[in-house]
Amino acid sequence: MSDAYFLFIGSCNRKTPYFASANGAGVSIYRFDEERLEATKVTEYSDIDNPTYLSVSADGKAVYANSEIFGWREGLVTALSFESKSGALGYLNMQPSRGSITAHNVVSRDGKNLMVANYGMGDGGPDQSLVVFPFTGEDGLYPPSASIRQIGQGPDTARQERSHAHSVVEISDNVFVVADLGCDTLTSYRLEGDQLHRLSQTQCGAGAGPRHTALHPNGRFLYVLNELNSTCSSFAVDARSGALTPISSTKALQDTGGNHCSDIQISSDGRFLYGGNRGHDSISVFKTLDNGEVELLSSIPCGGKTPRNLALSPSGRHLFCANQDSDRISVFERNAETGQLRDTGAYIEAGTPTCIKTSAA
Repeated sequence: MSDAYFLFIGSCNRKTPYFASANGAGVSIYRFDEERLEATKVTEYSDIDNPTYLSVSADGKAVYANSEIFGWREGLVTALSFESKSGALGYLNMQPSRGSITAHNVVSRDGKNLMVANYGMGDGGPDQSLVVFPFTGEDGLYPPSASIRQIGQGPDTARQERSHAHSVVEISDNVFVVADLGCDTLTSYRLEGDQLHRLSQTQCGAGAGPRHTALHPNGRFLYVLNELNSTCSSFAVDARSGALTPISSTKALQDTGGNHCSDIQISSDGRFLYGGNRGHDSISVFKTLDNGEVELLSSIPCGGKTPRNLALSPSGRHLFCANQDSDRISVFERNAETGQLRDTGAYIEAGTPTCIKTSAA
C-alpha cells in the first residue's frame, strides 16, 4: 500500500447559530505522506455552502457534499469530479436534499445510489428523513427516486422535540439503517427499485440520542455512538430481516457530564472503536468483544476543541480528528495490537473542519 493518499475535508464556511465559527474554505483536498506526516494542499472548492459532510466514490473520482444551511427548508447535495493527476475539482451538478439540515450521506455498496439523511428542524417543506439519489452515468446525481419521513420524539424536550435523522448505514446489500437522534430509534429499510420498504425499528435507550454508527466487518454487529447520554451501544444484526437486537451499552467516558458524542469509526479488523467527545474534547478507545459487547479502554485529548469527525487512514496506522472549533485536524498514531492512540504532534490547519474522508492516491 502506498504511503501517500488523499484527504478530503469538508468545512463550515457559512455562519449558523449552532456553530461557533465558519472559517472553512468549503471542500479541500490534501495529499498526505504517512511516513513524513506531511499534508500538501492539492486543491479546494469554495463555491459551495457549508459542505459539512462528504462521501467519496470507491474509485476516488467523485465527491458528494451535503450543504447544511440553517433556515432553509431544503439543503443541497453537490456532486464534484476529482482528477487525481491534475488535482482538479470540478462541478458536476446539484440537487435539493428534500429536507432541512442535511446531515449525512453514504454511497451504496452497489455504487448506484447516494443515500442522504436529513436531520430536520421546524415544520414545512418536504421534510424527508432518508432520501435516495441515483447516480447518472457521469457520476452526477439524478433527482430523488425514493424518500421517506420519520415521525416521533424523545424525552429530551430541548433536543428531541421531533425526529432528527442523523446518519444512515448499509448493513447488508440494499438494507439501510437510519439512526434518529430525536426519536431514539434505529430503523431499517430495504431499497427495492424506486421504493423504500420499512423492515424493522429498534428502540434505543430513552434520551440516548443515537448519532453515528459503525458496522463490524463481519456484518454481525452494529455499534452506535449516542450523542445525548454519551454512550456506545451495540446491536446484533440480522442481515436478511434488518432486525437489530440490543446487546450492551457502555459509557464513552467515566464522567459524561457536559459531553456530547460525535463520530465513531471502527478498525478494519473490527477489534477497536474510536469515538469523539465534544465538551470533554477527547477521543475514546473501545475494544469490541466476541459476543458483541463493547469495553471502554481509554480516552485521550483530541488535540483541539470540539472533535466532530474522525477518519482512519487506509493503512490503519493513523487516525485523523477534525477539531471543529480549533481550525485544526490532529494526527494520531494507532497501535494495531492494543488499539491505543498517540498524538504525533502533527496537524493540518483547516478552518472549521467538520468531515474527513480518505482515498488512495
